[in-house]
Amino acid sequence: MKRLLVTMTAFMLAACGGKQKLTKHTGKQPDTLKVLSYNIHHANPPSRPGLIDLDAIARVINEQQPDFVALQEVDVYTGRSGKDVHEADVLAAKTGMRAFFAKAIPYDGGEYGIAVLSRYPLKETHVYALPSVPGVEAEPRALCTVTVTLADGRQLMMASTHLDVTKSDSNRILQTREISHILGQAAMPVILAGDMNAKEESKAISILDSTFTRTCKTCPFTIPVEAPRSAIDFIMYKPASAFRVVQHKVIPERYASDHLPVLATLIF
Repeated sequence: MKRLLVTMTAFMLAACGGKQKLTKHTGKQPDTLKVLSYNIHHANPPSRPGLIDLDAIARVINEQQPDFVALQEVDVYTGRSGKDVHEADVLAAKTGMRAFFAKAIPYDGGEYGIAVLSRYPLKETHVYALPSVPGVEAEPRALCTVTVTLADGRQLMMASTHLDVTKSDSNRILQTREISHILGQAAMPVILAGDMNAKEESKAISILDSTFTRTCKTCPFTIPVEAPRSAIDFIMYKPASAFRVVQHKVIPERYASDHLPVLATLIF
């Protein structure tokens, strides 16, 4: 009996040792990634017209400790937010992250657009102008992407966008098709986040759903901050097999911006 137990123990140890060796040789340990999407209203708290409070936005980010942040409504060197203030760079400094800003429009002597903050060094960055329907008056919109390399060598693309706000869905349909085309060609996993200015049942979101997997279904509301009635801020990813959603939540922070920030925790 003793000999049988020794033999079985030796077999189990050998099996465990073989598995560990295989994992070390060919496998990758999963990473937990936290992604925040935040329309920051150029860091102007709605209750305090004219005030720029980047500390409040940074505090929201630091409390959540995300790996990536998709920012919308970011001012750079504008009259209203400070001719010497690059909001994305200031937030990067206050959060210990790296920043990439993408201009959507010239505004008030400076620039206005979107950005990505990343815990990881930025390997490659791109800005893409998004289309709009000819003759439909609307602000130009953009998509920006950053590519990073994780500690285990895997590459990942993070993207931020802010879609057209007009009542007609026509521009958003064009823009989501273009986003799906651009990011659909990426040769690595992609996380897309932003203010889509579209509800879940809209055609624009259904177009994105055909390429991406959202981190929520029947998503919690994000606007207006005092009594939220709509979800228009989303986080999504591709391919579906690359990630697993651990948590999706809306952070009840009602002072810093006119949007509630959205946080997703993913296993990659």
